[in-house]
Amino acid sequence: MFITFEGPEGSGKTSQLPALVDYLEGLGFQVVSTREPGGTAISDQIREVLTSMKNQELHPRTEILLFLAARAQLVEQVIKPALQAGKIVFCDRYGDSTLAYQGYGHGLDLTILRQMLDFATDHLQPDLTLFLDLDVEIGLARKKKASEWNRLDAYALAFHKRVREGYHQLIAEEPERWVTVDATQDMKTVQANLRKTILKKLKSTHLLP
Repeated sequence: MFITFEGPEGSGKTSQLPALVDYLEGLGFQVVSTREPGGTAISDQIREVLTSMKNQELHPRTEILLFLAARAQLVEQVIKPALQAGKIVFCDRYGDSTLAYQGYGHGLDLTILRQMLDFATDHLQPDLTLFLDLDVEIGLARKKKASEWNRLDAYALAFHKRVREGYHQLIAEEPERWVTVDATQDMKTVQANLRKTILKKLKSTHLLP
């Protein structure tokens, strides 16, 4: 099963993943957890370019091509082999981030972006996408407090609001794949809600009795 995690900056996706991996491994599942951009030696090098505050002049078209290059490598080197081996794969961000950030955020053509995503991922789609939602002002404040600020975080507030609105539009278009979790709650409550959602999905696909 391929499960992706999406959300505005500072929504807590990355913080929640280790406990989810431990929980499912405790149930007997083999789990691979990765992230975007990154997850391979090549993709991690691309991540450095994308997130560096030195690269403020990076054009949105250049940005999308770099994201797609990192994603293509991750899919072929990590995600596909893990799924073929019968493992559960968690990915912190995936193709929906491209539609939300470069599509709705930057205003690039969504039809073209979807075609590019299909090429980069070889049409690999998640079975479940968990959206950790919160107001962008709260999320950005969290990131500043944690000293995790990068080039993408530094975009204008209006950009981040367009991204969040874009996510809501994507969810409305494909509600059967998405589950929204309130990320303003405390970490234990969010973790409990994530576990409950994942278990429900595993049972619906008969991976759990």
